[in-house]
Amino acid sequence: MKQANKYWLILMACSLILLLSACKPAPQAQSSPPTTTSLPSPTPAPIVIKDGLGHDINLEKPAQRVASLAPSNTEILFAIGAGTQVVARDSFSDYPEQANQIRNVGGGFGEIDTETLVSLQPDLVLLAEINPVEQVQTLESLGLKVFYLNNPKDLEGMYENLRIVARLVGHEGEADTLIEGLRARVAEVEQKVENVSERPLVFYELDGTDPNAPWTSGPGTFIDLLLDKAGGSNLGSSLESAWVQISVEELIAKNPDIILLGDFTYGGVKPEDVIARPGWKTIAAVQNQRVYPFDDNLVSRPGPRMVDGLEALVKLLHPELFK
Repeated sequence: MKQANKYWLILMACSLILLLSACKPAPQAQSSPPTTTSLPSPTPAPIVIKDGLGHDINLEKPAQRVASLAPSNTEILFAIGAGTQVVARDSFSDYPEQANQIRNVGGGFGEIDTETLVSLQPDLVLLAEINPVEQVQTLESLGLKVFYLNNPKDLEGMYENLRIVARLVGHEGEADTLIEGLRARVAEVEQKVENVSERPLVFYELDGTDPNAPWTSGPGTFIDLLLDKAGGSNLGSSLESAWVQISVEELIAKNPDIILLGDFTYGGVKPEDVIARPGWKTIAAVQNQRVYPFDDNLVSRPGPRMVDGLEALVKLLHPELFK
């Protein structure tokens, strides 16, 4: 009897195991991850922009290897974040400091080393009004794509030049951010000088090699514009042309309150040199020791550093606003 009970228990246990196995859900096959179809990247639309000479310049895509043959263009390229795309520069392009590491192909007042320029294989060459117009045809005859950028007439024109260059090299977002910041800084200066009671008369010296007939900046120039925005009055605004000589007799008669030495930058002219000039000691600016060296690059290169120039000018013309 005991033996029969033993076999019965074994049979019940086996039946229970089989029952539990039958009730266990069958393992599901692992599903494969959904397949995704890679869509091809959209082909960038060709860039077509009319340059300063009225030529339609066509680029299949933003230029990646740029030769900048004007210092203002070089400064624009670096300011919008395209400095690493510059493969060649002119002799005057010395700002920012990184620009000095780029291959110098001449230019400025000398000849361009076209052989080296071509060997660098730029897909765009940027020129400005500092370059002779005839240079465009010369470079194009070498198979180079050339864009001629006109000098702006005002700050709005300078902002537009930033946008143009940014579009050519694919940095439009950076240019928009830069322009927003520049506008804010200009607005701050304008707010500061809005209620100034006196606008000092300023003589801006471009070249005093002949102290009896120094060169100055006349009406319609950026120097004229920035002096006005900085709360000053440009002595040269009443003269006949943009770049003009003035006799020392007329200068003494006009008697400027401030003299700015733009020729300090390239000529090394210092305030003590001006004081030593015959007859200049009678000028109010000399008597009141308001003769200042000034970095001419800040107002002669039509790029974003013009706003630096504006800020520097207002500090010299109206130091009382910063006390």
